[in-house]
Amino acid sequence: MRILIKDAEIITMNIQDEIVYGDLLIIDDKIAEIAPKIEEVNVDKVIDAKGKTVIPGFVHTHIHLCQTVFRGQADDLELMDWLAKKIWPLEASHDEESLYYSAMLGIGELIQSGTTSIIDMETVHHTDSAFKAIAESGIRAISGKVMMDIGEDVPKRLMESTSSSIEESVRLLEKWNNYDDGRIKYSFCPRFVISCSEDLLIQVRDLSKQYDVKVHTHASENLGEIEIVEKERGMRNIVYLDHIGLANPRLILAHCVWLNEEEKEILKKRGVKVSHCPGSNLKLASGVAEIPDLLNRDISLSIGADGAPCNNNLDMFHEMRLAAIIQKPLHGPTVMNAKQVLRMATIGGAKAMGQEHEIGSLEAGKKADIVIMNLNDFHVYPNVDVDPISRVVYSATRADVETTIINGKIVMENRIMKTINKEFILTESNKSIKRLLKTANSLIYS
Repeated sequence: MRILIKDAEIITMNIQDEIVYGDLLIIDDKIAEIAPKIEEVNVDKVIDAKGKTVIPGFVHTHIHLCQTVFRGQADDLELMDWLAKKIWPLEASHDEESLYYSAMLGIGELIQSGTTSIIDMETVHHTDSAFKAIAESGIRAISGKVMMDIGEDVPKRLMESTSSSIEESVRLLEKWNNYDDGRIKYSFCPRFVISCSEDLLIQVRDLSKQYDVKVHTHASENLGEIEIVEKERGMRNIVYLDHIGLANPRLILAHCVWLNEEEKEILKKRGVKVSHCPGSNLKLASGVAEIPDLLNRDISLSIGADGAPCNNNLDMFHEMRLAAIIQKPLHGPTVMNAKQVLRMATIGGAKAMGQEHEIGSLEAGKKADIVIMNLNDFHVYPNVDVDPISRVVYSATRADVETTIINGKIVMENRIMKTINKEFILTESNKSIKRLLKTANSLIYS
């Protein structure tokens, strides 16, 4: 398939931060050429993008697709109560169908708002259903089942033995890793230190190296969480992860709100990737991560929305704006400028996935993960002498995304979904949460 996008404003996010006014040619799954003018020779489809803006697809580096149907069910709680009182009972209630529809609901929202790649963490059971949704939708993803073999206030249905958690993770890895020529990859997903025995984490460390796959977990999100880890393991989160050998370039840590100097140095020295989740951190009252300091230390940073019940949307425009503006009262108006934030949302996310040579910027030879935006509306005008990146980060909304292309395939065109039956998924997600709420309310805790 050869697709020619014509007459666009192309924000490349390449190393030179070039903005090209012209055409972009897609051949099969890759960008073949970007130039002021490309001839229409043997082209299957031409997209007229005159007056429109083309950007790399967003890369969300911390998502819980399994939680999308829980949206609105766990408002106004801090992290540990949010988990024990709402999220764990709901996750324990999932069945194959509800997990599939939850994943599809989340993916639809992500694609509609310009996200083309995600790093996802599922729940304990039925993870094949989420991978099925990922496969059918066309989104690019690293995903895996969550791992939980210890903990308090956890429903029996979520508690695993160490061996069963490892066995199921490896089974899923061998089935789904590198599916569809690498569009889908597997990661080990120990929930957080509180939920995982040291034996489990050490086995994850070794299997991650053996299979050369990522490890995706939470760390230092909440002060109460850190206190529990210090009490149980005798050291802070990042120090502990380094102590057992998990801190390495394959590790992706969500949140990292509360870090001391030693932990920051470990992140930099070990090449650990950090996913900043500003919306979730604010809504759960977890805190404001010291992102400017981490950027100054050249720690690898990207952006994630976290799950729908602790953010209530999965919109990268919302996250980018928050990431920028919450730091300015603390550090001055010049910190977290629009270009820095857009880099975190694109090429920064690609680096977290270990795929910066394939995605994250618009360059010949890279995968065709592309978003076309129509910024011709009241809220983004006037555009005279305005930085195009500023318009994307500070003014644009997800409603401005017209077309989303992943791996060279159009998955949404002119706001119409191509791989997801929107009305069907909305209907089934409502049916699913009704069923899950009944089960969650009747659970008996261990």
